[in-house]
Amino acid sequence: MPLVVVIIGVFALARMTGNPAALYLPLNATDTMREEFAARNGLDQPILVQMAQYFGGIFRLDFGTSMRTGEDAATMALRAFPATLQLAATTMIIAILLAVVVGSVAAMKPNGILDRCSSFISMTAASIPDFWLAIVGIWVFAITLGWVPTSGVVGAAAWFLPVATLVMRPFGTLVQVIRGAMVSALSEPYIKLARSKGATEYRVIGQHALRNAAAPGLTVAGDLTVGLVNGAVVVETIFGWPGIGKLMIDSIMQRDFAVLQACVLLTAVAIFILNILIDLGYALLDPRVRPSAGARKRRKARAAQGPTQGSDPRTPQLVGASMATTESLRGN
Repeated sequence: MPLVVVIIGVFALARMTGNPAALYLPLNATDTMREEFAARNGLDQPILVQMAQYFGGIFRLDFGTSMRTGEDAATMALRAFPATLQLAATTMIIAILLAVVVGSVAAMKPNGILDRCSSFISMTAASIPDFWLAIVGIWVFAITLGWVPTSGVVGAAAWFLPVATLVMRPFGTLVQVIRGAMVSALSEPYIKLARSKGATEYRVIGQHALRNAAAPGLTVAGDLTVGLVNGAVVVETIFGWPGIGKLMIDSIMQRDFAVLQACVLLTAVAIFILNILIDLGYALLDPRVRPSAGARKRRKARAAQGPTQGSDPRTPQLVGASMATTESLRGN
């Protein structure tokens, strides 16, 4: 149902951007030319008929044709989406690795110098706006120093500014989450037991504390990944990254309804699949949230009630009446 609401909302908002005929036809276009353009793109029908045709096309996997390029809208969206996924995956891998290291080191000595420094850096990183950091990065590293290009995807240097801009917010947020979860995990009795048995600090943190502290970090990392897939629009536009976000902005500016609707639907489906993967990962880390854990718990509860109550659900009065009836039949 939320997906249907999003599709209807985007369909309605796209029509509010203006008449595409005013953009694609010359200023001196006649009324006949405008009517032919509207009829050719299905814009001469009532809005409800257009919506019904759009939903019918979705069931046939036909998302329409781009008014700007004449290509299939689904093909354009699928061609741009891998660039966004690559950017989001690279950003989150770097952010998670850095956050695990910094958060674990900070949690070893709460309120120490390293903990205070990591808190300041993480809060600063999580508070910096992406567009401001992107503009400053272009001015310093691309224009002043000339180390990296201002835009494009060719070469490893072209990845530096987009990834560095996007990695700041997930890094700052994850450091705070992992640091708090690690402080709680390191104070648990099983950690003290592991240390009393002579386990090394690396094993205590890596195999015991970090594994139990990973569940909240995974939840937050999943939400941040969804935000990157859905909201890297500003960064892709500033750096000219050919992803789904830039394609959405171009479609809005060019009033390319079919491409915009295909991009939104593809992004919504990707976020739906990503949420399922996050739930599966969470179940792998925490056995208590698995569906089999609930069934096993109910079986243990029934077994704890005793074999008589567990094997015969009838009440004692019904059991006694049944035995009396059986004896009466034998006497007859």
